[in-house]
Amino acid sequence: MSVRKNVLLLLLVVALMAVPLVLKSGADFGGTDDKAKDMIAEINPDYKPWFSSVWEPPFGEVETLLFALQAALGAGFIGYFFGSYRHKKPKEAG
Repeated sequence: MSVRKNVLLLLLVVALMAVPLVLKSGADFGGTDDKAKDMIAEINPDYKPWFSSVWEPPFGEVETLLFALQAALGAGFIGYFFGSYRHKKPKEAG
């Protein structure tokens, strides 16, 4: 890939992340867990959860950190898998 193509792809990724934030600047980007919990409470106020969390993080930032760490580890694993697969693949004669 050429450098120009890489820069274009990078700008496209940045635009895909920035456009929703600009268009919906006042929107609440909350998680679906909270919305589902509120909807269940609205539909059936007597509902009792089957279980509760084993450990609740002390702060919201800790939860965000753990989620980001999980995403980074998953991306690293997937990247390693595809990278090692590509290097194991025999080169085509050209």
